[in-house]
Order: sequence, then structure tokens, then C-alpha cells
Amino acid sequence: MLDVSVQNISFTQFKLNGFYALGEWRRLLFIPYFLMFVLAILANSVLLYVIIANRALHSPMFVLIGLMAVVDLGAPVFFVPHMLLSFLFNWNGISLTGCLIQMFCIHYSGSSQSTLLLCMALDRYFAICRPLLYHEHMELSNILKYMIMPLIRNVVLITTIICLAGRLSYCSTDVIDHCFCEHMALVNVACGDTSINNLVGLLSAFIVITLDFLLIIFSYIIIFTSVLKSGKANYKALNTCITHIIVITFSLIFALMAFMSYRLKSNLSSNSHVFLSTMYLLFPSCCNPIIYGLRTKEIRHHILKLIKHKKTVPF
Repeated sequence: MLDVSVQNISFTQFKLNGFYALGEWRRLLFIPYFLMFVLAILANSVLLYVIIANRALHSPMFVLIGLMAVVDLGAPVFFVPHMLLSFLFNWNGISLTGCLIQMFCIHYSGSSQSTLLLCMALDRYFAICRPLLYHEHMELSNILKYMIMPLIRNVVLITTIICLAGRLSYCSTDVIDHCFCEHMALVNVACGDTSINNLVGLLSAFIVITLDFLLIIFSYIIIFTSVLKSGKANYKALNTCITHIIVITFSLIFALMAFMSYRLKSNLSSNSHVFLSTMYLLFPSCCNPIIYGLRTKEIRHHILKLIKHKKTVPF
């Protein structure tokens, strides 16, 4: 009779208990995560300001970099403040509705990053392989057309994941072993059959991350082949491609490690799972603006110009 009553209970309030194994040392995590959060906010804000303030940076490539800065600015905001409060004050409670909303925001920002990287690859393809058609195909209106279908795809798939997770019964425990509401972390505390959730999660990862990545790789293979055939004329243009590839590599490595760690049987500890998931979201937000700022000549020039201007302005 007790088992039946327990099965009829479905928790609607949860505790996010990531890094619980660290005990009292868990509070010290506030320092590195707070510093990374501040770096992500400041670096992306500066990059966004520089692109908006300078008309010379209103070309399609820089518009896409600016949109990436918006995504990288928003992603940490969805989970880091709550996580920092949890480290300091153990304020780790969250409702099921709040959890699902946070899950949607986090996963949609990740999928949007993938979509933007694909658009950047398309931008480089037209700039290097079809320069005469570049302005025709990469106008702002056309960029929006290229992005609209992938963004709708992302909304449909992630909404499906959220709806399926919302229909589950959470009767096993109200403790989520994570610092934010990651899909598999929430599904793992559900009771009953979750095979459909696992299947839809895998399909979504394949349709969004894997498909976008394959298209990006295909685009850059064409670009590098075209440059090698044309000689040294376009070598300078490859610099921006290399910048995008560095960003893609960092993003993909952490995304795959975080995603597969929940689905493959491994000896990874609970802390390792949580660390990989937080780095998947936070590390690109910190590094992307720095990589673009240092490696993109035009952006670097305007940032240095901004710094020199601030130094010459009297207080």
C-alpha cells in the first residue's frame, strides 16, 4: 500500500544539488564561476557595443558575430546567477515549471549557436568561393531567410523535448544532481518509462548539432579546396575561416562530451558530469568574444581604438 501511494506522488518542486560531493568546499566554486560569468558578460557586451557603434562593422559577417555575442550573452544568464546563489546560500530550489522554462532557454541558446555557426560557414563560402554573388546572397534579408527554417526546427524539437519531459511523473526523488535543469538530469529522476524521452533527445541532437556540424564541415572543405586551387590570392580570407573553426571546435568538444556523458556508460563521477555540462554553456560564452576580438583584424582595430579613446578622455 505504501508503494502505491509513493507511485501516485509526482514532485513539482526540486532541489538542484550539483557538486554536492564537494561538501563544504562547494562554496569555493562561487569564485571561478563568478569570474567566468563576469568575463562572459563584459567580453560579449564590449564586442556587441563595438559592432553596433561602428558602421564599418555592419557587414553580414560582423552582424553574425554580433548575433553570436547576443546568444553568448544570454546563455549564462539563464543558469549562472541561480547556480551562484546555490553555492553561497544553498538557494537551490526550483519548480517544475521553472525547470522546464530554464531547460528550454538553455537548449535553445545552444541550438541557436549551432545555427549561427552554420550561417557563418555559408557567409565564408560566398565570400571566398562566390565573391561576385556575395552581396546578393548575404544581404540581411537573405540571412534571415537562411536562419528562419533552422530556428523553427530548433523551436519544434526543443518544445517537443520540453513537453515530453513535462508529462513525466517525478516520484523517485525531488533532488536533481545538477546545477541547472539539463534534459537528461531531469529525466533521470523520473519514474516510469523514459525511452521516448531518450530517443527524442538523441534525434534532436542528431538533427540539430550533428547535421549542422556536417554541413559546416562540408562548407569548409569546399572553401579550402577552392583556396588551394586558386593559389595565394585568398589565403588572407582564410584567417576568418580559421577563427570560426576554432570557435566550432571548442563548442563541439564540450557539447559532445556533455551530451554523451549521460548516454554512455562511463566511470565519470557526478561532479564530472555537472562540470562538463556547465563548461559546455559557459566556456564558449567566455572564449568566443576573446577569439573573435583577437583574431578578427577589423574588430581588434576598433577595440584598440576604443581603449585608446578611453585613456585620452580626461576624468
